[in-house]
Amino acid sequence: MTLQGISRSLQRNWKSVVVFIPFFWLLIFFLAPFFIVFKISLSEATIASPPFLPMINWVDEGVMHIKLVFDNFAYLWEDDLYVKTYISSLKISSISTLICLLIGYPMAYAIVRSSQTRKNILLMLVILPFWTSFLLRVYAWMGLLADQGTINNLLIAIGLIDEPIRLLYSHFAVYVGIVYTYLPFMILPLYANMEKLDWTLLEAAEDLGARPATTFLTVTVPMTLPGIIAGSLLVFIPATGEYVIPDLLGGGNVLMIGRILYNEFNANVDWPVASAVAIALLLVLVLPMMLYQHVQGKETESK
Repeated sequence: MTLQGISRSLQRNWKSVVVFIPFFWLLIFFLAPFFIVFKISLSEATIASPPFLPMINWVDEGVMHIKLVFDNFAYLWEDDLYVKTYISSLKISSISTLICLLIGYPMAYAIVRSSQTRKNILLMLVILPFWTSFLLRVYAWMGLLADQGTINNLLIAIGLIDEPIRLLYSHFAVYVGIVYTYLPFMILPLYANMEKLDWTLLEAAEDLGARPATTFLTVTVPMTLPGIIAGSLLVFIPATGEYVIPDLLGGGNVLMIGRILYNEFNANVDWPVASAVAIALLLVLVLPMMLYQHVQGKETESK
């Protein structure tokens, strides 16, 4: 086929080409690694390189022998450590998401209701932390929360405390780090959703005698629900698998699944169990999202 023929074919099927590109991206960078990890999770650990036995073996006379080991997934339920870690990770990420929502919602609302000049400045301030390395920001919080850090020194100087209080290497420090890091991911989807709202509906509710609190709960919140869900997912999902913040700010005292994955892959060199932990975590996060999208799709069709 000539170049001219290829060009004409692309022009006729340009929609299919545009749709194929993101699907190809997902296939290469998501589905392929997922199936590789899933295959390792069904393997048996061994002292070798790589540290797991092959799933498919060829025995005499060219007979293919497939060995699937489901003990790795069963082990996750038999050992309380993994169950407690999953629960702890979900608890920390849920509370952090709620805090981000309580802080981010009024911030996004204030940005939307600001003048255009002030709005651009406020949006720049929200995005500004991304211009600095993530690790540098976490290390900066370590300096602020340390026993001899800025916060303790300030509290002692103004007379609120007599001796340093333990802020670093605690659940409090982990919550602070997660909320600080992922707060922009809550604000930006909320802002994008609020920017499209019809504010005349609020004026209409006020004209009909609704109080500000009633207007907020019955008009504003339902209209911004897509932004709330999008922002919550963008915070909850990465926070559940977070490793750096609990490791640096928690100091090993805060149990989260990211630390368990690191230990299994590197310290224990048990790749099959580590892969099973990763697959279980993925199912815990993805299945509720798929269920929600299915329900949302049915509600849209019914309307």
